[in-house]
Amino acid sequence: MPRTLGLLPLFSHRSSPSLPPPPTTPQYSKSKKPICIPPQPSSSRIPITIVGFSIFSFVVGVTGILFSVFAFLRPNPLPVFRCGRSQDTFRPFYRIPNSRKLGDTDVLVDRPKLLGFVGIQTCFSSTDRRIALRSTWFPSDSDALLRLEQATSLAFRFVIGRSKDAKKMANLQKEVEKYNDFMLIDVEEEYLKLPYKTLAFFKAAFDLFEADYYVKADDDIYLRPDRLATLLAKERSHPLTYIGCMKKGPVVTNPKMKWYEQSGYLIGNEYFLHAYGPIYALSAEVVASLATARNNSLRLFGNEDVTIGSWMLAMNVYHEHIRAICDPRCTPTSIAVWDIPKCSGLCNPTKRLKELHKIGMCSRSPTLPPDADDR
Repeated sequence: MPRTLGLLPLFSHRSSPSLPPPPTTPQYSKSKKPICIPPQPSSSRIPITIVGFSIFSFVVGVTGILFSVFAFLRPNPLPVFRCGRSQDTFRPFYRIPNSRKLGDTDVLVDRPKLLGFVGIQTCFSSTDRRIALRSTWFPSDSDALLRLEQATSLAFRFVIGRSKDAKKMANLQKEVEKYNDFMLIDVEEEYLKLPYKTLAFFKAAFDLFEADYYVKADDDIYLRPDRLATLLAKERSHPLTYIGCMKKGPVVTNPKMKWYEQSGYLIGNEYFLHAYGPIYALSAEVVASLATARNNSLRLFGNEDVTIGSWMLAMNVYHEHIRAICDPRCTPTSIAVWDIPKCSGLCNPTKRLKELHKIGMCSRSPTLPPDADDR
């Protein structure tokens, strides 16, 4: 009998696998009942932590994709072309195969060879003028500017100096990055220092470009680039040429009047023949002499056009008077239009530039042969 009782538990355990095993650890006690959770299909509910992690991963992934697309589509800032302290912000957009090198063995500078370089003189307060110009005859994007240069063999840049005002410089940098159509020169931008800026412009332009002619123009005139190219392409027998709308007039010695000339006593009662300031051109040989002149070796007068005219008088250049670059109205031969003699440029240029551009005679009339110029 004892032997039979000893075998009963072992037999009962093997034949009844559905019975739960007896508790073997202290955590099970008679006072605590096990919590029974009915089994759930794995596909019907997902733990909250997994859902949250999935959403977070999805957001991170989408953000990364959007950032990558933005970084790819956003135009990379282009490097500027620097020669000394002068910079051409448009240079990375093109390479002219017949460019030449300038400089010593340590510094070689690419100088694109062109018919002419046109520097549009501007200042920090002329933002509206530049906007008006870019909506009229001056191309507003790099591709259009490049096409204009290829069609005319003329390079166009806004020329501006520097300022001690950090805010002005920051705003200029934004405009440079947007349009890349500036030449930045190392001179303080100030109206009373225009003669210094003009000399710095010609030196910088000569260093950066190999052109037959260098043109100084203001940002308040309406220009026909195609007709300017036709004018500059004419055959000339004088290597030293000064092209402009020539004038003479009394020297202003009253300090209360506009165009006051502080050094007028050196000139006399009447100015010598010189070009109006809004636009004129100098041949390469003339600019080469200016570019190599020592600092402070040239006398600067109060007015920029008078200053240039005095240098031209001393250099024995040929004065070529072209009436078409100081036309007060649009004609079949007008090259530059501005309100002469009322204003030195267009009166109210931001408005007048757009008005003139809508006139077919200004913007869409054909370019006539060079011998049709009205002088």
